[in-house]
Amino acid sequence: MYRDMCTVLLFILLLLQVTQPASVQEIQTSHETIAKINSAAEMMQCSAVIDILFLMDGSYSIGKGTFERAKHYAVKLCEALNIASNKVRVGLIQFGSIPRLEFPLDSFSTKQELKKHLKKVSYRGGSTQTGLALKYVLKKGFPGGRNSSGVPRVAVLLSDGRSQGGVVQAAAQLKQTGVVLFAVGLRYPKWEELHALASEPVESHVFLADHFHDAVNGLSTSLSMLSFCSATPAGCRAESFPCERKTLETVKELQGNFMCWKGSKGYAPSTSLCPLYRYSKVYRRHKTVCHRTVCSDPCDSQPCLNGGTCVSQGLELYHCVCPPGYGSDPHCAPALSLDCSIDLLFLLEGSATLTLEDFLRLKSFLKRFLQTVIGSDSPSKVGLAVFGGETRVEAQVGRFKGNTRNLLKAVDALQPPGGLPLAGQALRHVTRHGFVSEPVFADVSDDLPRVVVLLAATPAADDVVEASKYARDREIFLIGVGPERLKAELNNITGNPQRTLTYSSPDRLVGKIPELKAKICSVDTQGCLGHAADLVFALDASVGVGRENFATLQDFVRSISVQFDVNRDVAQVALVAYNRRATTVFGLDAHESGSAILKAVGEASYMGGGVSTGAALLHIYSKVLTVANGARPGVNKAVVVVTDGSGGDDAVVPAQKIRDSGVSVFLVGIGDMQRDKLLMIAGSEEYMISVPSYEDLKYFEDVLVQMVCSEVRKPVNLCKPNPCMHDGICTLSGASFRCQCRGYEGPHCERRSGKNSSRGDVPKPAGLRKKSRQRKSHQELLRHYRLHCRRHAA
Repeated sequence: MYRDMCTVLLFILLLLQVTQPASVQEIQTSHETIAKINSAAEMMQCSAVIDILFLMDGSYSIGKGTFERAKHYAVKLCEALNIASNKVRVGLIQFGSIPRLEFPLDSFSTKQELKKHLKKVSYRGGSTQTGLALKYVLKKGFPGGRNSSGVPRVAVLLSDGRSQGGVVQAAAQLKQTGVVLFAVGLRYPKWEELHALASEPVESHVFLADHFHDAVNGLSTSLSMLSFCSATPAGCRAESFPCERKTLETVKELQGNFMCWKGSKGYAPSTSLCPLYRYSKVYRRHKTVCHRTVCSDPCDSQPCLNGGTCVSQGLELYHCVCPPGYGSDPHCAPALSLDCSIDLLFLLEGSATLTLEDFLRLKSFLKRFLQTVIGSDSPSKVGLAVFGGETRVEAQVGRFKGNTRNLLKAVDALQPPGGLPLAGQALRHVTRHGFVSEPVFADVSDDLPRVVVLLAATPAADDVVEASKYARDREIFLIGVGPERLKAELNNITGNPQRTLTYSSPDRLVGKIPELKAKICSVDTQGCLGHAADLVFALDASVGVGRENFATLQDFVRSISVQFDVNRDVAQVALVAYNRRATTVFGLDAHESGSAILKAVGEASYMGGGVSTGAALLHIYSKVLTVANGARPGVNKAVVVVTDGSGGDDAVVPAQKIRDSGVSVFLVGIGDMQRDKLLMIAGSEEYMISVPSYEDLKYFEDVLVQMVCSEVRKPVNLCKPNPCMHDGICTLSGASFRCQCRGYEGPHCERRSGKNSSRGDVPKPAGLRKKSRQRKSHQELLRHYRLHCRRHAA
């Protein structure tokens, strides 16, 4: 954790320095060499017989934070050294007012031990007596070193170069003894002093600790150039390049002379003119030449295409950071080809409420999308339209089939018509005139799905609900793209939140290209869109599922429901949660839009306790799938039960009763379930899905949707379930049905008859009839259940 914090601090300091004014040469050097320097520093290793002594400034002028960064630099340098008793030895002296030996050179024989103790060195403070530290080394030598055996000695001074007292003479005497002295600046160092202390040539012996990769690389390079060790990796070479040293200095500036009071004790004060000074911090730059080891970079050959950014990962490895639309290819080649077969029309806003900048941004996004996903061999046909106070179809769908260049020219030529943003009028217009043949009157030879992508940035000035319904009724799939503030309006237009795409800020629009491509092609695969269905979900909310997993089941329902067109005319969705008892969270006729369903699913509560799937199915049969509760005659129906498999002993007979009424029953079993029992509830393998865990539910969403879709497409039996109330008998009559009522009247036997019976078959009082039916129904279910138990036992 310490290491990560230091790295973050160093990165922040580097950013602060980069934001200071820089020369063109410095910027070029930074871009071209920093990555290579960092890569080389990670690979360099100095393995030789050498003694290295750190002289670390721990004075008050440094401060604790800078002292910790100095330690971090020392640790990074030690990672590039082969620490061993017969190889590289490292010692440390900390100085402030007086020098202190933290550990001699013969203390540690492994890199891990050395780094561990380096991190434990404590900051001590005091004045900056660099001269005393150098004299200490002159007097004591290298403590624990191999002074008499001809082993090279290297002293690494880490300081801000703001010493108190003379230091140049002591440094000269130390270098005369054969010690190679490196100076590593801390914080905003005084470079003149560090240059005077370091060995010659100065540019190879002075570094900045904050740029630790650069400093480690430079010091290791200098050791290799001095033949102390060979730290240069294969395929790398030492190079020199112009660089700069920065420091922060205090400047005293005279602001002028101003009237002030002067005087002393016992004397009357007098006025006089006094100088006023202003003190400010300024950066000073010192140009020099740096020597570093640079390795060949695989990014030098520019392998990334289409504006991709190459990121080096060593001498041979790299990866490309690709712009939107090219991410699935390693070299950023086009990878988002629109390979689905559709008729696609883009409807672009160009109203007066839209600024010219916003209109150009929408055009740029559209052009980038077409460049990314539309090729000359794309099976889709594309058209263009723009709207404001009027709607202009600039290119009918299919006009530029196979001619991408002319299609892009047509986008460039789009001009805003101005006026109010009449999006509703525009949707009606492109439905009638945007495609080659009008879907209301003409036969469509290819019968491809028709998609309109609305690109808008301001609220519509007319009604869009009826207009979008007009388009959807004519089998036009609508996809809305706009800022987040238009999300509710776009949901009303598309009729399905799954086909709405929003962005938080204009600069994030271009990043939505892959998502838009996926939404466009999804209309060709989501077979339930546009098909009528009454769909009921039954979620196990017992203790066997658990509160956290129940939330996963809710997300599962949301993901399935968005693949249906939820409204009164197409798909209706209901939700039941159950343990030993079942509760209707919302009925089939409760919500008219997909967005309302998504919100309402969250109202289902975890219940805990035991579980009875049979009770849930009986509840659905009698309280949900009825005309009185929103079920529609002539519409295929499906029940999806999601459970962990427990509590299914009593569900076989109720499930069969629902199937007998013409309703499909699907079972999603999760975990280590009793497969044979659940198979009896589902009735067939074709209606059951086995999911290993709750986390895997998301992988079975498409499977379930296709299973449900195949059922809702089947021909409808208008008498199943029975649309006749109060035991009325349903009979088919051509393409319709008729209810034969007894004691009731109306199309569904919904009203009590006011006529007197002449045959003595006057209906019993309501209470008696209800009890009689309940008793009869209960006895019949009990008989079926006992028969099932005997068969199962046999």
